Amino acid sequence: MHQPVPSRDGPLVDHRIASVGGNMAYRVVLIEDHRIMREGVKALLELSGEFAVIGEAGTGTEGVGLAQEAHADIAIVDIGLPGLDGIEVTREILRHAPNTKVVILSMYDDEESVVNAIRAGARAYVVKRASSTDLVEALRTVCRGGSYLSPHISDRLLARIRRGGPEAPVSHPLVEQLTPRELQVLRLIVEGKASKEIAVMLNLGVETVRSYRKTMMKKLGINNVAGLIQVAIAAGIIGKAGRHA
Repeated sequence: MHQPVPSRDGPLVDHRIASVGGNMAYRVVLIEDHRIMREGVKALLELSGEFAVIGEAGTGTEGVGLAQEAHADIAIVDIGLPGLDGIEVTREILRHAPNTKVVILSMYDDEESVVNAIRAGARAYVVKRASSTDLVEALRTVCRGGSYLSPHISDRLLARIRRGGPEAPVSHPLVEQLTPRELQVLRLIVEGKASKEIAVMLNLGVETVRSYRKTMMKKLGINNVAGLIQVAIAAGIIGKAGRHA
């Protein structure tokens, strides 16, 4: 693939149509301060045949400028950036290029970093020590409109929700559109309960629970458990749970 050319502001940008092997590919920008890491990620994505890196930046400030100029499908952002950190970069990208989906790729896997990234608007959070297939799967998932968390992060956040109990109060625009029963189902789903278990706990039929789940997910515009976890974080379910631990 052709090499990107430097923009006036520093980051590398390629304005030509992204393609891999003659096929159209999702356009990706990399915002990461370690060149070796950028080169590795770029090689991985190009090998997949689905993604093309059209721009690179090594600082947070350059990354925001790159995102404004490139209007890529995906921005892969490190948290520990010089200048603006990855959380602020995520907010700024979504403010200036709202159609770009942000995927965090970070060495940090603590709850505070994950929660802050999701609240800033990131659609996926992948730790750097994850397998190469995790990153590609995360990009595929967000391109389909979903959300993705590295498996061990998802497990840890689910455990934190469980410690808080299903009746932790929440108030947030994301969940205000849900009925009280749908909110009960949401809490139990993010606790890891299956439809049969929820049916027993709420004294409902299994098909009724599935119908609630389908309606609720349609209202929230999500289609997987990772997306539900994002809603739980944004609505404060996870934050409130932590105070009960």
